Amino acid sequence: MKLCVMWLTSSEVLETLRMIQSEHLDIRTVTLGVSLWDCADANLATLAEKIREKLCRKADRLSWIVDEVAAEFGIPIIHRRLSVTPISLVAAGTKASCYHPIAQALDRAAREVGANYVGGFSALVQKGFTDSDRTLLASLPKALTETERVCGSVAVASTRTGINMDAVARMGPLIRSIAEKSPNGIAASKLVIFANAVEDNPFMAGAFHGPGEAESAINVGISGPGVILSMLKRLSGADLGRVSDEIKRTAFKITRTGELVGREVSKRLGTDFGIVDISLAPTPAEGDSIAEVLEAMGLERCGTHGTTAALALLNDAVKKGGAMASSYVGGLSGAFIPVSEDSGMVRAAEEGALSLDKLEAMTSVCSVGLDMVAVPGDTPPETISAIIADEMAIGVINNKTVGVRILPIPGARPGDRIDFGGLLGTAYVMPVNRFSSLEFIRRGGRIPAPLQGLTN
Repeated sequence: MKLCVMWLTSSEVLETLRMIQSEHLDIRTVTLGVSLWDCADANLATLAEKIREKLCRKADRLSWIVDEVAAEFGIPIIHRRLSVTPISLVAAGTKASCYHPIAQALDRAAREVGANYVGGFSALVQKGFTDSDRTLLASLPKALTETERVCGSVAVASTRTGINMDAVARMGPLIRSIAEKSPNGIAASKLVIFANAVEDNPFMAGAFHGPGEAESAINVGISGPGVILSMLKRLSGADLGRVSDEIKRTAFKITRTGELVGREVSKRLGTDFGIVDISLAPTPAEGDSIAEVLEAMGLERCGTHGTTAALALLNDAVKKGGAMASSYVGGLSGAFIPVSEDSGMVRAAEEGALSLDKLEAMTSVCSVGLDMVAVPGDTPPETISAIIADEMAIGVINNKTVGVRILPIPGARPGDRIDFGGLLGTAYVMPVNRFSSLEFIRRGGRIPAPLQGLTN
């Protein structure tokens, strides 16, 4: 046990041990980002093999180093992941008509080094498409349904550029196609649509190693809803100012633990330390739920009136505590609300307290968007695109990162439950608005950047 090195006092060691043993504290992911710029090649097969070789070389010791650090420090580390330079950039010189061989190479590399996922089968199209972007989008259904560990993302909007509605219009049919080609639509969980995508996000499915990143870097994603929940239960009746202060103090301690682990892994692996992402990422386990944290503030059920205000308090306090604990906070950092992965969210949806519209409102104040939201399999593609457009608008106008992981479950109807298992949890199929958005989506073009995008 090495928690007593310079980052933590002896009393903090004991408190951290309690968090680990009884409050679900863990390091959700240690993600190694790797630049693929030097793999560029005009031959697709050669490029794919260069990518596989480089990832295996850079990450050959990742899994056992993470296991070693977890055992020495006594901190559970759930996932080991890889992220890479967006493939639409790296593969542009091949002029290939399909990038599926690259997806296969990424999948093989992740399997060989023991990584749970590899992110970066991605395109950045917030202002327009290159030929390579079009090829990557066309490759996504096959890439995500015929590999086990490959994840992808598409950036379609930013505060500086506005919303590429031509790209948004393509996302609905694309997501439907991916869902229909996989059992229970599960492959759609490996694709995120972004506004204001960040370059150092360690969380899947949206991780990629941005063009401005180092040759390689370790990014750590922490968790801790259970720790916050336990603290709030001890504060029964306290006013919300004190609640905010205590969340900040707790986030401070969690962040120090995360940075300690990240720096140790990066030192042993011989690579840069990037950031610690202080996001509160829930799991399906009881007591490890963002919804339960909000309910512990006094809401009868997550989704009722006051939920957005409570989530805003939580998200802000987590960011403040993390920023005080580390100068290297990055990624998304805040509260995640993935519906299927949070048992409290599923319960709230089943009981009618939480609707798609309320979730949309909540995403305006948290660190991610509509995440792991299941909808009926026959939802029109243009409706899916319109849901994405609404979320992108929230991100663009508020100058914040938002993402959409929406799962149209084949054959499912509102109220159905789909058990994905593991960290993906149980999906409750939510109804969508029955009125059409077709003509709006068909207009295409670009919604211009808002005035607040002109900051220089």
